[in-house]
Amino acid sequence: MTARPLTFAEFYPRYLREHQQRGTRILHFIGTSLFLLCLMLGIVLQRPMLVLYGVVAAYGFAWIGHFFVEHNRPATFQHPWFSLRGDFRLYWDLVRGRERF
Repeated sequence: MTARPLTFAEFYPRYLREHQQRGTRILHFIGTSLFLLCLMLGIVLQRPMLVLYGVVAAYGFAWIGHFFVEHNRPATFQHPWFSLRGDFRLYWDLVRGRERF
């Protein structure tokens, strides 16, 4: 018998449990902000390498949060697309004040 595929609605509460520490959320926020900045600059300046730098910054800050603050394994390893979507949802919720640092 095969398991039913996971939905994002089922995944996101787990994502939030794995991002409970303030330090983890701050590091994710910094990393995502750097990614968005590099993405915009890469497009405006027509420098695709800036986008790659943004990806490295985003994952670097996030993984530091998981390994050294939260002491867990990033969800990216098991659910990369849901994890990416969760990163952006958490970022947006932090910006709007729906989640706290």
